Amino acid sequence: MKNKIEKIGVSGGTFNPIHMGHLMVAEMVRDSFGLDKVLFIPSGMPPHKNLGGVACAEHRFDMVQIAVASNPYFIESRIEIDRRGYTYTVDTLKNLREIYGNNTSLYYIIGADVLNDLLTWRSFEEVFKICEFIAVLRPGNDVQAFNNQMKYLKDTYCAKIHFINTPQIDISSTEIRDRVKEGRSIKYLVPDAVEEYIKLNRLYTQ
Repeated sequence: MKNKIEKIGVSGGTFNPIHMGHLMVAEMVRDSFGLDKVLFIPSGMPPHKNLGGVACAEHRFDMVQIAVASNPYFIESRIEIDRRGYTYTVDTLKNLREIYGNNTSLYYIIGADVLNDLLTWRSFEEVFKICEFIAVLRPGNDVQAFNNQMKYLKDTYCAKIHFINTPQIDISSTEIRDRVKEGRSIKYLVPDAVEEYIKLNRLYTQ
């Protein structure tokens, strides 16, 4: 009898801070695709992002750890914040493959708009070989443009791309940081424990 192939979702991002939208989307994806677990991986030094206003890696990891604690299928990972220098997705996926072995399928969860940026990723063709993608379509996305790009990536690079439609979840980390800075409530935008952590450590106040 063959061993069951484990299906692992990968949710990467700055998580500055992690919010209810991140968690809701990950749970919808996990449930719809029958994933055995979802790894939440806070970024270390992403090459495409200006790190001004980003909380330190340890704070962002702590908030992720707190946020996922109540879901037995969610696991926090330090794989990127413990790596020196810039963090590239291809390196993260290689590390995950080493950790979990070949008897796993890796599913990288992205927003539908990210599909247009995949060809700018370092060693993107290698990325396509290591993992499959689950693109999250939200109301307002240009479905025709998405389908065209998905077909192009599949036909040209043999990329494996799935998609899921999700309800409109209009929450952004930027909005949360702005509300904290202005002294406004962020209740129900983030888990209660994350809200308390932000207050205790006085994050995003300046």
